[in-house]
Amino acid sequence: MNSDRNEKLEGMVDITEKPPVFRRASASGSIRLQETTVEAIRLGQVKKGDVLATARLAAILAAKDTPRLIPMCHPIPLTGLEVSFQFQPGRVEASVNVTSVGRTGVEMEALVAVSAALLNVWDMVKYLEKDESGNYPDTAIEEIRVIKKEKGRN
Repeated sequence: MNSDRNEKLEGMVDITEKPPVFRRASASGSIRLQETTVEAIRLGQVKKGDVLATARLAAILAAKDTPRLIPMCHPIPLTGLEVSFQFQPGRVEASVNVTSVGRTGVEMEALVAVSAALLNVWDMVKYLEKDESGNYPDTAIEEIRVIKKEKGRN
């Protein structure tokens, strides 16, 4: 630490005095894939198994583990989590809705869940996406973002 600077080192933001309220966050993102890979997922023809079921489970586990992955996130009680997938030409979209009754928002949980879902899709189909040099020229995780954040009503 530079002793010439006057800075206060703090840890997590103290939310003790904030009342618990209903919170919801929705996030989405997509993975760009070859059309043949999208079709293999749709038809259940991927060697590692059911891609979307595995990605759904990964999203749920990731949301629960968000404070372990994002150091300054508070552990919060999740009261609900929905994961859905949609096929688009040359891509699979993931959407996650997370709810809680707590003292801080759940947008990081939603973002982490979407990220984990898409990373698991990539892991399960990477053998289909590799080119002759072992690279992934057509594969990309894109547009991970918070779609909506709500506080105080359900």
